[in-house]
Amino acid sequence: MKHNKKRNTAFIYETLSRELTKAIIEKDNVKKEQIVSIFKEYFSGTSILSQELQIYKSILDTSNIKKNLAERILQESKTAHASLNEKSIFDAQSQLIAKVNKGLGQQVWSNFIPNFKFLASVDAIFNKKTSLKGRVLFEQAAVDTMSEKQQFSGDAELKPVDALTYRTFIDKFNGKYETLLQEQKDLLNNYIASFADEGFEMRLYLNGELGRLKSALTESFEGEQDELVKQNIEGVTEYLEGFRKREFSDNDLIKVLKTQELVQELSTND
Repeated sequence: MKHNKKRNTAFIYETLSRELTKAIIEKDNVKKEQIVSIFKEYFSGTSILSQELQIYKSILDTSNIKKNLAERILQESKTAHASLNEKSIFDAQSQLIAKVNKGLGQQVWSNFIPNFKFLASVDAIFNKKTSLKGRVLFEQAAVDTMSEKQQFSGDAELKPVDALTYRTFIDKFNGKYETLLQEQKDLLNNYIASFADEGFEMRLYLNGELGRLKSALTESFEGEQDELVKQNIEGVTEYLEGFRKREFSDNDLIKVLKTQELVQELSTND
């Protein structure tokens, strides 16, 4: 069975997330606003694609649990997905695909997604065209991944992309994302997800991350005698603290990204 990534809601979400990350890093505000608009239209609230995405995530985001729990989550996910209107999903995907092609360009679909095989395999579990034997194999592999009994591998059962296409993904993927610190990737991922869950997870993440950054800066410059340096650090920590009291903006995102890099440099030089 040939996997159609443009009809895989989880893949669409991931590739748009990568495209938004690149737009933010490159300060391409026009593209950034286009992608944010798409996220809000198709992945927020109770939209059909948002509902389907949450079902995908119940499998994709689960790890290190007991096998019987993984099997139950998978079964519940299948039941929930079967209750969705297939035509509504197809129509929403068609509209989204057309908007991406027209506004952002075909190259968006060539973004390299590290967990692409798992995304494709979960999609195959929900696909009515998947053979009975294939579905059983995919479900077992998914359960193994969710319970961390083995590294997921779908090569023998599903080959969604050939070697040439895979290399094209790699060649076209913007390397800037890979140069980011892990904490910067976490920040961007939470920022992107905030468009779908009204910022709940983002606020939780910021509460911990801003506290970490503030403590790191305070510790690094403890006992600093230079008055100008002290004022600058106090200004940064006050700015970080201010995020908890107001809406998080794009400028704030850039500030936190830069502060994360500063903290990393300070820890490296210690």
